[in-house]
Amino acid sequence: MISLSELQRRIAAGELSTEAALAQSQAAIDAQENTIGAFACRAEQPRAQGEGPLRGVAVGIKDIIDTCELPTEMGAAIYRGWQPRADAPVVMMLKKAGATIIGKTTTTAFAANDPTATLNPRNHAHTPGGSSSGSAAAVAAGMIPLALGTQTGGSVIRPASFCGVAAIKPSYRLLPTIGVKCFSWTLDTVGLFAAGVEDLARGLAAMTERPELAADAMPVALRIGIVTQDFAGAPEKESAEALRIAADAAARAGAELRELALPDIVAQAWRIHPTVQFFEAHQALAWEYRANREAMPPMLRARLDESAGITPAAYDEACAITVAARAALAETFAQVDVLLTFSAPGAAPKGLASTGNTRFNLLWTLMGVPCVNVPAHVADGGLPVGVQVIAPFGADAKALAAARYVEAALAG
Repeated sequence: MISLSELQRRIAAGELSTEAALAQSQAAIDAQENTIGAFACRAEQPRAQGEGPLRGVAVGIKDIIDTCELPTEMGAAIYRGWQPRADAPVVMMLKKAGATIIGKTTTTAFAANDPTATLNPRNHAHTPGGSSSGSAAAVAAGMIPLALGTQTGGSVIRPASFCGVAAIKPSYRLLPTIGVKCFSWTLDTVGLFAAGVEDLARGLAAMTERPELAADAMPVALRIGIVTQDFAGAPEKESAEALRIAADAAARAGAELRELALPDIVAQAWRIHPTVQFFEAHQALAWEYRANREAMPPMLRARLDESAGITPAAYDEACAITVAARAALAETFAQVDVLLTFSAPGAAPKGLASTGNTRFNLLWTLMGVPCVNVPAHVADGGLPVGVQVIAPFGADAKALAAARYVEAALAG
């Protein structure tokens, strides 16, 4: 994979020109794209910028995020050829930091369930996950050092786990979702994929102009709460092993570990995530579903059909549970610095019929807290499995620092 932090170091030292750094990504895409299929479209003549912390860095943009120079087709026939007039704010943040938009990465239709044809670079017989399929695959294949994705259920952390890359779903609204096709305004979160945690931190710090996110200092005495989310069902053996390996490594590095049971109201919040998501989806996708129902992708259309009966009263109750659960989770964090849990039920499923299950991601998206995937284990077939480090809301710097701690411990 291409390390963003190493690129930055070499460019700053004059060892690598911005044009050469960009050409490195273009050559890697040329070599692998016909096999992996990570891009929906590519920039015709991308140019490296000469200024900014991300100069020379090629970035892929998930194809539900508006770009003024490239189509935004959302993986859906309804929007084939759609060309926005303006870049989404997150795209402008990247450009302001000096990055070059190299192309749009594949997404499941409307960032929902209908899979793409993108292959997992680690094992072509398996899914890369979704809905941010192309972003995870492009970074994992060594095509680009940084990519944007989005998460409404588990669409950043899960594909990162399946493809063996680092990823962050930041605190809700740290990155703006204006110009991003809405599915659920309470849940939709823009996130990043990169080769390692330091790369994530540098990318997010550059975009947001928050240098504290990329601070070099790692925690000295880290308190980690191990959470197995029993209410979400049992993990497969690959994820159970990944969590054990990561926890053991952190303990050897000096972290204090304790198993935590989450309050019942938090478990209730996990159960009502679909109520929030699909009540809002019926409004966010009203034009597509009502005016273009037959052109809707079949799996999403079926889920919208099934959820059509959610009432405003049920939604209001779910929102009230969400507020109470967020307060209870904040109290839980008084006992530990971060939580450590599964990123996905197991390794990437075989075939492309499914992008995998979101059951270990739903709660944390609803809670709006920062989550970082750290690759922890390689299962049979060369399939990676990650764990996620979770910090309190707004503590993105802590989440990244703790994830670097776990990453270093695993490498150690």
